[in-house]
Amino acid sequence: MENIESMPRPEIILVADTVAREKNIDKEDVFVAMEVAIQKGARSKYGAEHDIRAKIDRKSGAISLSRYREVVDDDAVIENEAAQLPLSLAKKYKADAKVGDFLIDALPPLDFGRIAAQTAKQVIMQKVREAERNKQFEEYKEKIGTIVNGTVKRIEFGNVVLDIGKTEAILRRDEIIPREKFKNGDRIRAYVLDVRRENRGPQIFLSRTCPEFMAKLFTQEVPEIYDGVVKIMGVARDPGSKAKIAVKAEDVTIDAVGACVGLRGIRVQAVVNELQGEKIDIVPYSEDKAQYIVSALAPAEVTKVVLDEENNRIEAVVSQDQFSLAIGRRGQNVKLASQLLGCDIDVLTEEQEQERRSNENKVRSQRFMDALDVDEMIAHLLIAEGFSTVDEVALVDMSELSAIEGFDEDVAKELQSRAKEFVAKREADFADKKKSLGIEDDLMNVAGLDQDMIITLAEKGIKTLDDLGDLAADELVEMLGDNVISQTEANKIIMAAREHWFSDEENGQ
Repeated sequence: MENIESMPRPEIILVADTVAREKNIDKEDVFVAMEVAIQKGARSKYGAEHDIRAKIDRKSGAISLSRYREVVDDDAVIENEAAQLPLSLAKKYKADAKVGDFLIDALPPLDFGRIAAQTAKQVIMQKVREAERNKQFEEYKEKIGTIVNGTVKRIEFGNVVLDIGKTEAILRRDEIIPREKFKNGDRIRAYVLDVRRENRGPQIFLSRTCPEFMAKLFTQEVPEIYDGVVKIMGVARDPGSKAKIAVKAEDVTIDAVGACVGLRGIRVQAVVNELQGEKIDIVPYSEDKAQYIVSALAPAEVTKVVLDEENNRIEAVVSQDQFSLAIGRRGQNVKLASQLLGCDIDVLTEEQEQERRSNENKVRSQRFMDALDVDEMIAHLLIAEGFSTVDEVALVDMSELSAIEGFDEDVAKELQSRAKEFVAKREADFADKKKSLGIEDDLMNVAGLDQDMIITLAEKGIKTLDDLGDLAADELVEMLGDNVISQTEANKIIMAAREHWFSDEENGQ
């Protein structure tokens, strides 16, 4: 049955145009909202159980109403008699009807009463608000990772609510620089951290403490960064106190640090002022990690750098008078340098480093003396040549041993023979202890554990991967004894022991 067309209604087109323009939303969204409102009004007149649909002609504004009834199988349970009818009955109205079709009956144009008109108005406004929120969400989602300007509208429990134009944004108190105070009407710049879709509209979360905010400020102040000539390689911040930013020039003829500082410091000072006086160290980035560390720990002067890439640790050695400068107030300087490089940095004085090396050499020397039955001089010669374990002596090419100053071929042969004998005996002893202590085979495959450590742990009840995985890092360090492994190494060993837990979960076990 054809729809009954109502008279053209140009006022409908005018309302849609006006609302779309005032609310800055798509006109189609307004038409859809109007159709939903008219449908609701029609259902209040004809009955809410009816499936009534409205259609507005986009050119003339004419409104047509139709009742829809779905054709269902004769054996189907009719859930709504007003909106469904069995196939046998449907064929009386439409001979070629089949299950899943809709019978459409035209209804006369709706004459809105006061209540229906009010309902329609509420629905239209609700749909318009939803369209506005969707538009705002999409608009501000695009702004994640940028800086926006806003005016303080109100302060709630330490959180600052900003008016950023078409909507509000939240600057939570933990995203505000310490000692920073705001009052209504203050102008603020902040970084768009996240945008979330919520029932009351898009929620926009801002930050002034994240490292990205400082990076964006430098991008605004330094044309070379904006143009991509100078790149920001890393940022570390202690908000409101101190920060470090690493920069690198794509062109070797450009001074990256100088570009960020600006003439008489004008560029960096603009960023410092925005960050409430936060002191900023601008660090030249270097592919040479040792050189990068030296720059990152400035203003302290580093005399030596030792890299432990396997454990992602760095030792920076400084003179006694530079130690407090390298550490910084409350450990701030070394903490920021660690964040910048993404690894742990241990700062030692030259005296501490010498003492530590001496202790390590003493331990190694004693091991060689006990295992190979040699005097201290031979043990020191092996250490000086880079040997750190008896296994290395047992497996090294004979020519390398005999080439050591003070060794001849006979001495080299004897040393290697003793080393092989020691390793064989140690393996046999380990096999016996492994069996008697009931050590799980998988425990021997954990990276970072040697046989002595495994025996020590087994004697203290740690005999399986699960036993090891249940430990905390400080417990493992304590069990193995002083100076055997660091906290970082302990964490790596424990995580390696836990790997099978996650693989079991993935396999559904």
